[in-house]
Amino acid sequence: MKILLIEDDEKIAKNIEKVFRQIGYRIDIAKDGEEGLYMAQNNNYDVLIVDWMLPKISGIDLLKKLKKEKNTPALILTAKSDIEDKVEGLNVADDYLTKPFEFEELIARVKALYRRSNNLNDNIIRVADLELNPETKEVRRAGKLIELTAKQFELLKYLMINKNKIVNTDMIQSNLWEMDDEINSNVINVYISHLRKKIDKDFDKKLIKTYRGMGFKLSDE
Repeated sequence: MKILLIEDDEKIAKNIEKVFRQIGYRIDIAKDGEEGLYMAQNNNYDVLIVDWMLPKISGIDLLKKLKKEKNTPALILTAKSDIEDKVEGLNVADDYLTKPFEFEELIARVKALYRRSNNLNDNIIRVADLELNPETKEVRRAGKLIELTAKQFELLKYLMINKNKIVNTDMIQSNLWEMDDEINSNVINVYISHLRKKIDKDFDKKLIKTYRGMGFKLSDE
């Protein structure tokens, strides 16, 4: 999962970043609303965590602007706890968490947003006879357990969530690697090749398809 945290309190931001990295999630940080809006508009994130009271652009105004372009699920963080504030926040965000909060609750809410947005309520992602369990990290095809590295698992999950859609190397890079990682298309092609050997090699029906000059698609068609 790739998260964008928009939070101007450096201590809170570092603590949130630490707990999500500890469970294997990727997280970028913006320190004000203007920077956060730019990053959200120009990158693909699974979930946004947005503080209400931000410099330059408030969290509420940021989400109002962003909703015109994208439907990225968002959680508002704020010290505001009045019913009127919660109603206003939930009119633009998908969830609302008041400060101070427990990190366990924040993690649980972010996971729930991700599941709802990707229709993963039963946890298992399925394409044809291929199954991926995000919680147990198990992948099976026709019941056969397939061993993957952590990055191969994330790549396969991204392809499965976007099944029957062509995704290019830029999309894969922005979703699976950090912004400052030096990853080029050749590296991604190697990952796709290794993944294809594990997923398709022993099966007549090939699920991972390459579209020259366009990208890749995992398809059950």
